[in-house]
Amino acid sequence: MKIVFFGDSITDMYHHKDAEGMPWSYGFGFLFFVAGKLQFEDYEKYQIVNRGIAGNQLADLYARVKSDVWNEQPDVVNILIGVNDVVHEITQNNGIDCERWERLYRLLIEDTKAHLPNAKIVLCAPFVLHGYGVDEHFEKYDKVYRFAEIVERLAKEYQLYFLSFQKVLDDTLHEKKAEYLLYDGIHPTVVGAKVLADTWVEYFKNAVEKDGVRGVE
Repeated sequence: MKIVFFGDSITDMYHHKDAEGMPWSYGFGFLFFVAGKLQFEDYEKYQIVNRGIAGNQLADLYARVKSDVWNEQPDVVNILIGVNDVVHEITQNNGIDCERWERLYRLLIEDTKAHLPNAKIVLCAPFVLHGYGVDEHFEKYDKVYRFAEIVERLAKEYQLYFLSFQKVLDDTLHEKKAEYLLYDGIHPTVVGAKVLADTWVEYFKNAVEKDGVRGVE
């Protein structure tokens, strides 16, 4: 079973694209733990492919979806994107409004479904916590929550799988400080990566792999 993870730096985490199957091909983020958990169960069954690129916005994913997703012919596609569209608006005035973002996300979904009709698609909502990288303009990062609402709505509309990392991170804040989970408010620490991976694998095993109920956080 080939699983392609498609996204930005949260997926990328310094992975080496040309070393498929080697430990460094997964990067130093949550994919490393996902690969470990799934391949410990059945090493030959699961192929984990990292197609994250740091700094990417939604438009960048759409531009490279053929080469990095469709051509791979995966069984499962996991999409996690959104925070950079907010970062670029705040830092470079080069972001995107919610309406255009939703239209582009629809194109990504519809085109991917057309090219990969048998693939299962998991939409992960973007997330943010307080941290040194976001606190100066944290009130502007509420757009991440609006993007997350769009992702959830699209998952329900297209009957795709949906996972809210924001919810599990917020729940974990009762036990851990924000900087223990996302070191700058955006990127996961090793603890945060483990939390995300455990959440993803549990959802994958209970819903996606069994073709269970969609739209469950």
